[in-house]
Amino acid sequence: MARIRVRVTKEQRHQSRMAEISTSIKSITSKKQNITKEFEKGDEVEVASHEDGFVGSYYTATILSKLDANHYIVKYKTMLTDDESELLEEVVTAGEVRPVPPHQDETMSEKGFRVYDIVDVYANDGWWFGCISGKIGEEYYVYFPTTEDNMAYPSHVLRFHQEWCKCGWISLMS
Repeated sequence: MARIRVRVTKEQRHQSRMAEISTSIKSITSKKQNITKEFEKGDEVEVASHEDGFVGSYYTATILSKLDANHYIVKYKTMLTDDESELLEEVVTAGEVRPVPPHQDETMSEKGFRVYDIVDVYANDGWWFGCISGKIGEEYYVYFPTTEDNMAYPSHVLRFHQEWCKCGWISLMS
């Protein structure tokens, strides 16, 4: 029986890996956070958006109060009211709230990010969850599976993505 050898190009391998990572990211962003921590007034948190066009983004906020076992009132640090006169306050579910991830020291990003690293990009007043799809010069191209955008960013607006679970923060490695 003769063997048929199929040649897979570098571009086909890249596209396959990006599709695999995109599926993983979409799966993570569609889930609500596990409610594993109770927050108190004054706690700094990140709030995940589940609105169309904003899925996969996290916004820094402060807990103003706890309404019940499943709801908090938060005040965003960067999002404004519709008339842009003050910071937005909103009721969110506990499943949309997580602690602020630990600060990543600069030595992590100085080592550089690599293609397929799963990262957050600070843009448009929040952190957006994506995957590095390439690098040209000093700019990293990040693909966002939830919006299907692929955009270039300098390393100083990137951080390695981390997920909150009941045992603490875990880094997602590509």
